[in-house]
Amino acid sequence: MLKNKLGINNSAELARKEEQISKAKAVDLFENELLKTFEVGTFKGLAQIHHYLFSDIYDFAGKIRDVNIAKGGFRFAPVMYLGAALKNIDEMPQSNFDEIIEKYVEMNIAHPFREGNGRSTRIWLDCILKKELKCVIDWNEVDKEDYLLAMERSPIKDVEIKVLLKNALTDKIADREVYMKGIDASYYYEGYNIYKSENLISR
Repeated sequence: MLKNKLGINNSAELARKEEQISKAKAVDLFENELLKTFEVGTFKGLAQIHHYLFSDIYDFAGKIRDVNIAKGGFRFAPVMYLGAALKNIDEMPQSNFDEIIEKYVEMNIAHPFREGNGRSTRIWLDCILKKELKCVIDWNEVDKEDYLLAMERSPIKDVEIKVLLKNALTDKIADREVYMKGIDASYYYEGYNIYKSENLISR
């Protein structure tokens, strides 16, 4: 149970409110073109996205985590090496699709935040693709189980995630429906599927 600004001490209730509030903020990012004001391809840019999504819920929004975390037996970058890892990721090239996905995989391994890494990093990835290649991932076309398995294996071999995401590329970078459905899919990967983006308006 994460300490939160809402004073909620029930995990199911917190999950519902987190989805509602942060998903509405994700809608805001698109509707108000806020992503254009953030850095692209750096940890700073990712932190800006994370802070915007989660600052109404958690004090740690946009801040590097100070605890070690693991998921499904995989340990993400240890806190003591996290700063150096993020600096290295900032310096990774992003001039073609393979380089961009390799950078994305490394950021996933770093997992810099206490919570909300996947949702913010997928938006971050799309920002890089949009800037460098004039395309984004149509996340609605990426199967949840295929994605989770490919990401689980990506630290060892990234071919699978590259193929999966390349097949879902679209040049509809300004399409509202692609973005909204993509946000819903991204949240669904993490088990959040109560609210639809198109029905949410940020407070």
